[in-house]
Amino acid sequence: MLRQFTVAMVATMAIGLMGTAAQARPDVVASPAGYAPGTIVVKTKERRLYYVIGDGHAVRYPVGVGKPGKQWAGTTRIDGKYRQPAWSPPADVKRDNPSIPDVIAGGTPANPMGVAAMTLAGGEYAIHGTNRPNSVGGYVSYGCVRMYNEDISDLFERVSVGTPVVMTR
Repeated sequence: MLRQFTVAMVATMAIGLMGTAAQARPDVVASPAGYAPGTIVVKTKERRLYYVIGDGHAVRYPVGVGKPGKQWAGTTRIDGKYRQPAWSPPADVKRDNPSIPDVIAGGTPANPMGVAAMTLAGGEYAIHGTNRPNSVGGYVSYGCVRMYNEDISDLFERVSVGTPVVMTR
């Protein structure tokens, strides 16, 4: 039997499918060796972030990482968590892009932090969302870790201030 769909039914199905696609899609994989549960590990060459959850598993997310010459490696901790953060460009970003405003309000399309950010101790870096999703997966930042907004929202709920972060090249 051929079923006829009304315009309203098709619109409802499309909204349902878009809602599913927009939700976080954590990928549970084998954990990087040697890291304790509760650790964030960013593998720059892979352009992947792993959140170690234990029992040999981690949640893996695609990320954008530092451009050549802007990458770093080391260990730090999350020192702040922010929803819809305002953004002030660091000095090197401002020097390279002098027309950037001194502050970009949180929640605006021009704000490069996306829906959430977690600042890292000891520097001007953060793990944050993005309003430019095509940049995720590339070498695109000045040292920050850039995530899809739905993925940063998922990770934001999983971690707390003080969570260890390891950046590898």
